[in-house]
Amino acid sequence: MAKTRKYYKVNKLENKDFKRIVGVNKDTFKDMVKVIRKHYRDRKSKGGTNKSLSANDEVLLMLEYYREYRTFAHLGIDYGVSESTAHYTVTKIEKILIKEPQFHLETLKHIVPTEDLNNIKITVVDVTESECERPKKSKKSTIQVKRKSILKKHK
Repeated sequence: MAKTRKYYKVNKLENKDFKRIVGVNKDTFKDMVKVIRKHYRDRKSKGGTNKSLSANDEVLLMLEYYREYRTFAHLGIDYGVSESTAHYTVTKIEKILIKEPQFHLETLKHIVPTEDLNNIKITVVDVTESECERPKKSKKSTIQVKRKSILKKHK
């Protein structure tokens, strides 16, 4: 499991720059990698093939996908894997991290604004579709003239 040069470059950054590039603090990143490694150690006893990316690279790939919304084809080229492997890696790492209590938010109902609720201004816009009223076509409203009479007038 060789690490990519990208991980080495990003890892050398200071905390402020690391968060700006990756989207999370170095400590949070390390916690994510620990969770992934623990998951792999538990699964290692069952066997399987060797992975082409390290746990660091897999977490970095997932965070880069969410930070930059790049295509899986571009991510695959950067990390030396196929497009489908990049997609599989992102979804796999998501599922592993969601199962971990420290990275999982069950509901957001418990989050309440700390500011005074009277100062909140709400704008409601009705964006429902409405049918456009147009005149109905009928034989009475249309004028039908024979083609011969039009040609005679213009000659």
